[in-house]
Amino acid sequence: MLEGGGSLNPIKTNAISDAPMIFALLLIISNKMNTLLDREFKEFDVTTKQWFLSETIHSLFDAPPTMQEVAGEMGSSHQNIKQVALKLQHKGLLQLEKDKKDARVTRLRLTGKSEAFWEKTDPKGAAFRENMFKGMENKDIATTRGLLEKMLLNLTEMEKATVERAENEGHHK
Repeated sequence: MLEGGGSLNPIKTNAISDAPMIFALLLIISNKMNTLLDREFKEFDVTTKQWFLSETIHSLFDAPPTMQEVAGEMGSSHQNIKQVALKLQHKGLLQLEKDKKDARVTRLRLTGKSEAFWEKTDPKGAAFRENMFKGMENKDIATTRGLLEKMLLNLTEMEKATVERAENEGHHK
């Protein structure tokens, strides 16, 4: 199953059908990526989650987004984003600002210090991605992207259904 020293037992994994195996591999990949990226960014005193939050703001938004917008893009909760954002604010890499029109809304703004800081980390992130996709054909990467986007869409639908179910159960009490 895994060539070149993968850590899974091929005798056992070959007996597992594709969907459950892909599910397991996604969890394993997520854990390994998190561990390896945490090691890569340790010298900069940031975690993978802090890097991902900053990268999300930098890459996906033209103006300072709300905490809720970032949470939605990252597939995380408002509370988790707030915890990570507060740590970045403490490091001077992010500002949490009240929205001018609605004081209940908090916007996230990368600081000038942040821009310079992340320029230093960009080569590490780029090298990590390059190594992770080493030896893979562009067409295979594109196919995988399409598959993962469909999975994300399915998970989003599952999440909506769970929220709706919880809201309906709450109204019946």
